[in-house]
Amino acid sequence: MRLVTDDERRARLALRHALAVPVGSPEAATEAMTALHATEPATVYLSCWARVRSLSVADVDRALYVGRTLAKQLAMRRTLFVFPVELLAAAWPSASARVAATERARMARDAVTAGFAEDGHEWLDRARTAVIEALEAVPDGRSALELRRAVSLIDIKVAVRAGEMWTAGRILTHLGLTGDLVRGVNTGGWHVSRPRWTLMRHWLPSLPPLMTAEEGYRELVRRWLYSFGPGTEDDIVWWLGSTKAVVRAALASLEAVPVTLNGGATGWLLPGDLDEVPAPPDWAALLPVLDSTVMGWKGRDFYLGPHRDQLFDNRGNAGTTAWFNGRAVGCWVQDAAGVVRLRLLEDVPPQGRSLLEAEAERLTAWLDGFRVGSVYSSPAMKAAPAHHAR
Repeated sequence: MRLVTDDERRARLALRHALAVPVGSPEAATEAMTALHATEPATVYLSCWARVRSLSVADVDRALYVGRTLAKQLAMRRTLFVFPVELLAAAWPSASARVAATERARMARDAVTAGFAEDGHEWLDRARTAVIEALEAVPDGRSALELRRAVSLIDIKVAVRAGEMWTAGRILTHLGLTGDLVRGVNTGGWHVSRPRWTLMRHWLPSLPPLMTAEEGYRELVRRWLYSFGPGTEDDIVWWLGSTKAVVRAALASLEAVPVTLNGGATGWLLPGDLDEVPAPPDWAALLPVLDSTVMGWKGRDFYLGPHRDQLFDNRGNAGTTAWFNGRAVGCWVQDAAGVVRLRLLEDVPPQGRSLLEAEAERLTAWLDGFRVGSVYSSPAMKAAPAHHAR
């Protein structure tokens, strides 16, 4: 089998993820990554900023809410992503459907446990129908608060178990998983999530036909292999949030080709993607918390080196990262004035430091004094004081 070294994997990452060679639009940035992490609203904008020069907040808003070429969808690992809209036809019957089935079973049990339903599935069906009916004549959608007021059936707040509350948001989330609702126009700033929940058929009246579950998984794995390959079976299982059987079936259907990785593990590539990829010129990038690059693999040593514990919190969530030539070499934070500061975890050559400083200055100018908050802070981010690399 062909050996794909860690150096080549980093070269592929640099080029496929639009980090060494930027692209021209939020759509192209999303396509490059297969999907963008959207757990924190600001991540979508900052992930696009890292990959698109001359980007504005309005450019991302246009793609999400005006042109509607991108859409937010809960899918793999019960994580919120931004997808190219054409990929929804693959995500809904596969990754999203898997999460929806798990959530449905849990919600039905919780409705009975909380005491407001004798038959949890019957109650959930009535609640879902009532929300859809409340949105039929409102093409612009409604906020969660407006829906609670309009649909008394879902206006419930009760502790199901210690530390876990049942709220109307669970119904809306489930309707989003099944593709009935979409997080529509955001009524808050770019860094917060205050969507008007909208019927998907109002938001995107024409979509390609749904794939089967098998076809959907196959397409997601195909896209992942191009964006992130080579990767191991375990990498794909983790990213997809599915089973080895599903991943093996997709790899077989795609006629994926096994390759050897440093350390002896077996990775996979698409059959038309076997040529060696040379390293691009030196490059640097500053990525936000939970960026799709840093969260793309289960096996992360080839780009994290010894820094995993410093760049991830104890729940496996990535903080901000600073990259040089395909490796995460530190993180970035903002000071009280909003200036982006670097915290490097290793020695970086002068050329790398200069490139990183230039990115820090570019991001400082783009944020223009706005300080991005996050609930995900890595140990490196918390370390004080933040400082320039020089």
